[in-house]
Amino acid sequence: MKTITGMIMTALLLLGGSSLPQSEQTHSAKAGKKLIVAISSLNSQRFAHTSTLLPDGRVLIAGGQNAEALASAEVFEPASNSFVSIGRMGVARSSHTATLLPSGRVLIAGGYNGDYLSTAEIYDPRTGKFTPTSQMTLARSGHEAILLRNGKVLLAGGVGTGWTFLSNAEVFDPETGTFTPTGNMTTARESHTATLLNDGSVLITGGHKGRRAAITIYSNAELYNPSTGTFSPTANMSVRRHKHDAALLPDGKVLVVGGSAERDREGAYASAEIYDHRTGRFTPTVNMNVKRYKHRGTTVLLPSGQTLIAGGSNTAELYDPADRIFVKVDGSMGSDRLFSAAALLRNGCVLITGGYDQRMATSAKAWLYQ
Repeated sequence: MKTITGMIMTALLLLGGSSLPQSEQTHSAKAGKKLIVAISSLNSQRFAHTSTLLPDGRVLIAGGQNAEALASAEVFEPASNSFVSIGRMGVARSSHTATLLPSGRVLIAGGYNGDYLSTAEIYDPRTGKFTPTSQMTLARSGHEAILLRNGKVLLAGGVGTGWTFLSNAEVFDPETGTFTPTGNMTTARESHTATLLNDGSVLITGGHKGRRAAITIYSNAELYNPSTGTFSPTANMSVRRHKHDAALLPDGKVLVVGGSAERDREGAYASAEIYDHRTGRFTPTVNMNVKRYKHRGTTVLLPSGQTLIAGGSNTAELYDPADRIFVKVDGSMGSDRLFSAAALLRNGCVLITGGYDQRMATSAKAWLYQ
């Protein structure tokens, strides 16, 4: 089997020469000829799944959906760049969350499998088993989950039973294994983002409520204060966004990228903006190279200080905060990766898995950025 190094060298030879315009040559030089490279496929086709880096360097891939919601799970082995099937979750679920706890275990919560789920379970990488834990205070899917500085997990928003858009939030305490209500968000929302800030607060941006002709997409944002358990408004984004993504930058600011307005693909954005917690304001920055949406959780801060934007398109790009530019990454994933997942590996590479394309064809393919 050809090694990853060999594939990279082959790709570099094929890309060599200089048919690229001068500006792109400069950008490629800045990116250090980083590449997206295909590796062995997942054992199951899946989208709206989760991808969680484990303490031992492996990656847990759990749930998601193909023709129906999946209970199956698998682990990525970085030593062989391959996937190994493991035990099944207690419940099939997609659009759930998976959060690495301080103990090294993983909290898997909520989601949808024909019903909106209030169930949660814990994956223990030492035993390879999933074990039920207490139920959430409310069934929710398409919510956000963030590990707080105190070791607890905030779960906020999403959609509940009867297509109810949720403003409520709750906190999971791994010491007691229980969920407890916390303050409500100012706005009921799904397809939003949640980002842990350096002071321990959480920034919530955008999202929507309603469906089709009744949909409302937000430009508003709010902050969760874990000390008081309350949400409070902050400034609005420059545009309304849902199905977008966000990542904390090395300087403590937040990069918000892509998403869309009402028309999904036709309304997708290449635009990006920066939230500065010191001023409480969003400021537009340069546009990405391509429009992206349905890419939540695939924007990854790298050890270099650059940010990889890996989902929502067939290509990836880097945001360079020093020069405030987006740089194309060589290589293609063949078709748009919508509702794919990404995880930063210990060696600085990023694993990108699954998703579906514009024809709704679900994929088992996987790639490495390196």
